[in-house]
Amino acid sequence: MLLGCLMKRVMTAPVKELLSTFDRLSESERLEIALKILKRVRHLDFPYLSNEDFVWNAEELFLELDRQEASDE
Repeated sequence: MLLGCLMKRVMTAPVKELLSTFDRLSESERLEIALKILKRVRHLDFPYLSNEDFVWNAEELFLELDRQEASDE
């Protein structure tokens, strides 16, 4: 449940700015930065994910996809 709680927090301004900058990058640049970030976080001790965490995260992903599809119409 810890990860779900962390993800439900409001994003800070620097995090929002970083994500906004990421979104403006080319696909190859996004891939490059994503790989660099994954390499940096792979050794972090992530908390156990409960079934509730998985459901909440899946719901958030699908809602975001719905928003993207609606904006493309």
